[in-house]
Formats: sequence, C-alpha cells, structure tokens
Amino acid sequence: MKSPKLVEIKKALHYCTREELIEITTKLAKHKVENKELLHYLLFDASNEDEFVQQVKQHLSNEFEDINTKNYYWMRKSIRKLLKEMKKYIRFSKNKSTEIELHLHFLAQMLQLRPNVLKDNRLRNLYERNLLFVDKKISGVHEDLQYDYQSIREEL
Repeated sequence: MKSPKLVEIKKALHYCTREELIEITTKLAKHKVENKELLHYLLFDASNEDEFVQQVKQHLSNEFEDINTKNYYWMRKSIRKLLKEMKKYIRFSKNKSTEIELHLHFLAQMLQLRPNVLKDNRLRNLYERNLLFVDKKISGVHEDLQYDYQSIREEL
C-alpha cells in the first residue's frame, strides 16, 4: 500500500471538524513517542524558542554528567546517543540559530569530558566533523549572529 502525499492529507484535514482533528492528533501521538514530543514542542515550546533551547541545553548537560567514562567505547556510544537526541530536537525547531547554539553547547560539553575525547581517534573525528558542520551553518546566518557564534566557536 502506497502512503498518500502530504498535499492529499492537508486537503482532507481541511474538511475535518474540530473534534475529529483532536481525535486524529491524539491517535497520532499515541503511536510514537517522537510524535508526542513533536506535538508537545508545537503546542508549548514553539512560541518561546529561547526557553526551549535552554531546556535542551540543560538536558544535554545533565546527560553528559551521567556518561560512563570508564572507557572510550562507552563514551562513544553515549555521545552518539546524545547527538542523535539533540538532532531530533533540532528537527523539531528547524531554526538555524537553535541548531548552531545546540551544536556549540554539545561540542563544549564534549571537551569537558575526562578522559579527553581528543585522545580517541573516533571521538576526535566526531568532534571535528561537528566543528566543520557548525562552520558551514554559521556562514548561513545573519552577520551579527555570525560574529557572536564565531567567537564561541573559536573557543572550541
């Protein structure tokens, strides 16, 4: 069975009543945790992006404190998991400045880990790839923001 196009779904939603829309979104939220998180973001956090960024930064900081640092294998697994989670929040927002801020915070948290992540080749490569990604994203924002982000990036 082929999945319908988004345009078709939008047209069908225009003909739904308010109660039907509430029922549809509730069913959608029940099926996947990520759908529920996206719905929560759209309803509560989308209007205040700065607060959302601060919440995600705090969550990442807490998770970085709980990383198992006994060996590099567990550090890599945990860091990749956190990166995946951070990218999910970035997908919710679709805001370039949010993306840059979260990546810079993530990289700063990575550098604070002990033992040093730069001593492991795979973690160093992950770190450097993310730095290059941030450089690319910084060049795409407004000049004033570029200066601010570039100064933070140079510290890393």
